[in-house]
Amino acid sequence: MTAFTAASFNPQLDLELKREVAVPPKLVWRAWTEPELLMKWFTPAPWRTTACEIDLRPGGKFRTVMEGPNGERNDSTGCFLAVEPERLLVFTDALGPGFRPTGGGFMTASVTIEPTAGGTLYTAIAYHKDEAAKTRHEEMGFHQGWGAALDQLVALAKGL
Repeated sequence: MTAFTAASFNPQLDLELKREVAVPPKLVWRAWTEPELLMKWFTPAPWRTTACEIDLRPGGKFRTVMEGPNGERNDSTGCFLAVEPERLLVFTDALGPGFRPTGGGFMTASVTIEPTAGGTLYTAIAYHKDEAAKTRHEEMGFHQGWGAALDQLVALAKGL
């Protein structure tokens, strides 16, 4: 069986967060794959993740509910496309559980976890269908939001 290879990063269509973090890959993996942990870091404060369902296999459900401080609510259900323990997660909201088309979809994302001498090289890429979707995600605060969420993941993982 060959390893899954995500699409190549395209700077015209995609957004990337790459950072070395001082926690081992095993803890980064746990933070991403255990619902009770993911809910503690996934959404940048003051937003909160109030529900999470993870069926950790290709085609398995990945659902999060994010709630904002003013009553905003985002309930997103998608599926995992690839799961390689302690190495790679790929998920999308364009497909639901069982790879069923959702009729929409905002992005596909990959999270790559690579061991380093100091911890983990963490690479998250958000893949978009066109430049307009990428720009919309950038304007929503991709870099700040995903960076803050990663900071929260690291703080949580250091306490595990």
